[in-house]
Amino acid sequence: MKSVFVSGCYDMLHSGHVAFFEEAASYGDLYVGIGSDKTLYELKGRKPINSEGERLYMIKSIKHVKDAWINSGSGLLDYEPDLRSGKFKPDIFFVNSDGHSVIKENFCKELGIHYIVGERIPHKDLPQRSTTSLREECLIPYRIDLAGGWLDQPEVSVLYPGAVLTISIEPDYEFNDRSGMSTSSRKKAIDLWQIKIPPGDREQLAKVLFSVENPPGSKYISGSQDSLGIVMPGLNKLDYNGSYWPEKITSILDDGILSWLEKRLWLLPLYPRYDGFDPLADTNINKAGAAKLSNAAGKCWEAMLAKDTGGLGHWMRESFDAQIAMYPNMVTPKILGLIQSYKDSACGWKLCGAGGGGYIVLVSDKPIEKTIQIRIRRGDI
Repeated sequence: MKSVFVSGCYDMLHSGHVAFFEEAASYGDLYVGIGSDKTLYELKGRKPINSEGERLYMIKSIKHVKDAWINSGSGLLDYEPDLRSGKFKPDIFFVNSDGHSVIKENFCKELGIHYIVGERIPHKDLPQRSTTSLREECLIPYRIDLAGGWLDQPEVSVLYPGAVLTISIEPDYEFNDRSGMSTSSRKKAIDLWQIKIPPGDREQLAKVLFSVENPPGSKYISGSQDSLGIVMPGLNKLDYNGSYWPEKITSILDDGILSWLEKRLWLLPLYPRYDGFDPLADTNINKAGAAKLSNAAGKCWEAMLAKDTGGLGHWMRESFDAQIAMYPNMVTPKILGLIQSYKDSACGWKLCGAGGGGYIVLVSDKPIEKTIQIRIRRGDI
């Protein structure tokens, strides 16, 4: 019988976890590595509901599980010391599509472990469950900027005005902390509003969130696209002209456009950022670069309104290239190499989470293996 390994935090154990264990156990004897309380806090930015001792006890009690333990390492590869030391070497490493990452796959290749990416399939007659769906405070959305990022910084838009394009994302997954999806702004929103964004004027609510995140005396001012991207549902065009706040906001809530867009965005999880990462080091901010970024965002907006996949991909790439020309530390050679490996399956891409820790956003009419899809928020939750 082959041995199968899975790893995760498994906080707030639910039927989705059990269905995942059942699917993994179909390949052989199942062994489970559990993230410690410390690791869960590092990855999710929150304390666990159930302690590591409780989680270990419950998982060991599941009939599909041969054995389980608390992983001895930390971070995304908290199981690495246990598998690399020879303490346990499985035949198969099994993950769900939202748990896949290139660093995990490469780690398995290095150790000669067969890597399998499954699907999130609920047990017959049971609803699909996730930890996120059970946590009330996670009803507050995330956001992704699709093009024009950095134009919300006055030092860029003062050189050439332009738009940042954002979408508000339903919290179907607990996206990685520090993933370029406004997780820090979202934490402030949770502190401020607890479980959901309250009713009211959305721009005014975004200004409140922006003020909370950037109190007087802040050394670095977070861009307002973060707070606006969370609070404003749908697809938004935020026009900046040398100020921290946009001079104009254009929102698209048309289901035809949003559904079209959802079906063409594919998120590929990345490995963690390297220690000492600083995206603001060695910048090359100039008028030509700002103009290129502005033009790309404008064209990207037009492509989305026209439902032009090729145009969306092309201008998203142009926007990304303009970003990394001015902020070269956004990327690493590893990330650029990974992006290049998808050039035949995607017509466009950008980075969500500078330096790693987030996702590569790929554009394609067809599904891309080992990626996840998002839902764009249509209105108040």
